[in-house]
Amino acid sequence: MKPIRPGRREYRIGFLLVALLFGAALVFPAGAVLVRAFEEGGAWTLEHWTKLLQVPDFWPMMGRSFLSAGVSALISSTLAFFAAYGLRFSTIPQRMKRAVELMMLLPLFLPSITYGFAVIYAFGRMGLATGLIGRLPFTIYGPAGLVFTNVLYTLPPAFLVISNAMRYADLRWATVSRVMGDSPLRTFWATAVRPSAGAVIAAFILAFFLAFTDFGIPISIAGSWSVIATELYSAMMGAAPDFGLGAALAVVMLIPSAAAVWLLKRAEKLNYEAGVPSGEPPRPNRIRDLLITLYYALLALFMILAFAVVFVIPFVESWPYRPEFTMRHVEGLLRDPDVWTLYGRTIAMALLSAAFGTAISFAAAMIRARSELPTPCRTLMDGFAMATSTLPGMVLGVGYLLAFSGTPLENTLAVLVLCNLVHFLATPYIMATSALSKMNSGWETTGVLMGDTWFKTVRRVILPNARTTLVQMFETYFINSTVTISAIVFLTSASTEVITTKIRELQHFESVDRIFVLSLLIFFTNAAAKVLFDRLQKTSGENA
Repeated sequence: MKPIRPGRREYRIGFLLVALLFGAALVFPAGAVLVRAFEEGGAWTLEHWTKLLQVPDFWPMMGRSFLSAGVSALISSTLAFFAAYGLRFSTIPQRMKRAVELMMLLPLFLPSITYGFAVIYAFGRMGLATGLIGRLPFTIYGPAGLVFTNVLYTLPPAFLVISNAMRYADLRWATVSRVMGDSPLRTFWATAVRPSAGAVIAAFILAFFLAFTDFGIPISIAGSWSVIATELYSAMMGAAPDFGLGAALAVVMLIPSAAAVWLLKRAEKLNYEAGVPSGEPPRPNRIRDLLITLYYALLALFMILAFAVVFVIPFVESWPYRPEFTMRHVEGLLRDPDVWTLYGRTIAMALLSAAFGTAISFAAAMIRARSELPTPCRTLMDGFAMATSTLPGMVLGVGYLLAFSGTPLENTLAVLVLCNLVHFLATPYIMATSALSKMNSGWETTGVLMGDTWFKTVRRVILPNARTTLVQMFETYFINSTVTISAIVFLTSASTEVITTKIRELQHFESVDRIFVLSLLIFFTNAAAKVLFDRLQKTSGENA
């Protein structure tokens, strides 16, 4: 008698469709970048590389890019580690822990392109924070300001990665370590550092790529200290676009991706089977808790000083010369019908990206975690996810520009949705794979024995048990799609412009009031969406 293989045909069809989709939406654009870097007028050439190497500032620019991104990632991953450590190992009040989690999460609701202007108007010569605490010991324009702003930008996502891993730290190990007579430093290493080492490396890589590929922050704050991201943007979107040079720069930006894949593979070896952590509470330690409370207070001060201007400047007449309260800027912008067109298009893009992205990433995770397809087929799903996690957004955007120019997708909302679907695949895919792998592996077989089709079993059993994860996946796609700019900046036109690309346009005119009002519009939208998604998750958990 042949063994029962539920959904074998469906999984084969699903694998073929997903593979074709990512072949067209990921492999083809990446290939278009590689081809364009070595092609001109239909012939193979090294002209673009010669031109690139003749750029007087190319090698120093590369060094600045790696240095600023590396230092920023090191600082933000270190700060994130201690923030996550305090939540798991301290006995500070639970309300304070929830407040810390919220504080670390809120900056993610703002468009990344807003950070540079926020820091300038907070810590510049006439900045809001400067008036309260005095001038910083370094100029906000240049390398120090770039690293300072990148840390602010990369700290929240690095914290999310590490805190998620830190939740599985088993506090019984700390008790065992103390009974064994270990020193406090050795206990700290064995119970906090070693179990989360893989997550810390992953957080460092994430922070590095965010800092390395972002162009909004360096354009506004780096001054003459140019980096490769700004050079790529200038080559592709300048007054005289040079697609060949831009493609060569994009290929150069792929170099860290190869190193990141290797590092992530090495980091996986540091992970371990954590199991279900015990419910043992942290051991009371007044000195430790006092230091952690002080650390959180400093982080909160850092966040407040940096972002307060976003919530203040739109409501004053003219900062810093006429700081009287007014609603003129907000009312004037919100009366503009074009703003609501941009807002509606942004929300439509985010909702469509979240809907299609959640469906595709969940299908890929089903193939990986629940199917009996050959191992290479299932591993290919991991390969797609890893490729999207290490592929710089700017390179993806350049690839889409080169691959889909002149096609029906050019200058459409569909190409933005497709780009977001690929760009943000990794995290939802990992969420779904983790949830599906923990479900009973025999549900599909039981359904077949009871006369149900594979589709009916998935609809009645798998999806209801994955509702909380599906909401989390949808939330991740939605919020990321509202604040992103690195990839879609190359793909929008007058008919498909969204709020983040409008903010980029306003940067040229230094229209700070409008920039901050639009940023607040996105911020409060994402905050409301977060509240809604949290309630849906709670409802899903209660009904599961």
